[in-house]
Amino acid sequence: MTRGRGLLGVLSDDLDAARAHDPAARSRLEVALAYPGVHALWAYRAAHRLWRFPAMRLPARLLSQIARAATGIEIHPGARLGQRMFIDHGMGVVIGETAVVGDDVMLYHGVTLGGRSLSRGKRHPTLGDRVTVGAGAKVLGPVWIGDDAQIGANAVVVKDVPAGAVAVGIPARVRVPKAPVAERSRNEDPSELIEYSI
Repeated sequence: MTRGRGLLGVLSDDLDAARAHDPAARSRLEVALAYPGVHALWAYRAAHRLWRFPAMRLPARLLSQIARAATGIEIHPGARLGQRMFIDHGMGVVIGETAVVGDDVMLYHGVTLGGRSLSRGKRHPTLGDRVTVGAGAKVLGPVWIGDDAQIGANAVVVKDVPAGAVAVGIPARVRVPKAPVAERSRNEDPSELIEYSI
């Protein structure tokens, strides 16, 4: 999902995304050296390029497993991840083979973009642009999460979430905040939005 951008430009965007979303990030150098979420994304981007060639799928999987061992983040090389993604803390994140993730998405630690079926074909979630998924959340099956949606910490999402909505709880309940997306902070705690109207 790099849409024609050079690999170095995409990697640079990953650094900038981390700095933009983490107030603890002091410099691009610190992010490049000390952020496992960025390291996992970079390894994924290299593995995904290999994955496009059938003869290179085993090396792609091996690279993804090395990244998993080093970072605690498992991203299947067949997944399609957008630009300027940020995985904060990262430990325990799992992204399945048929997952599709848009641009400017933020995932916290312990997030699973997983399947609910053993059948072949599309079995993992699709996330739109500017989606935030809270720590420990599980988004399972071929569900669609719309642009600007927020998934609360530890939510279990098994149904579609419309654009701009907030999903919290087990199973997740969907709420549509009264404030337009443009007026809400991307860093708002989704659990604080559950009293808004449906």
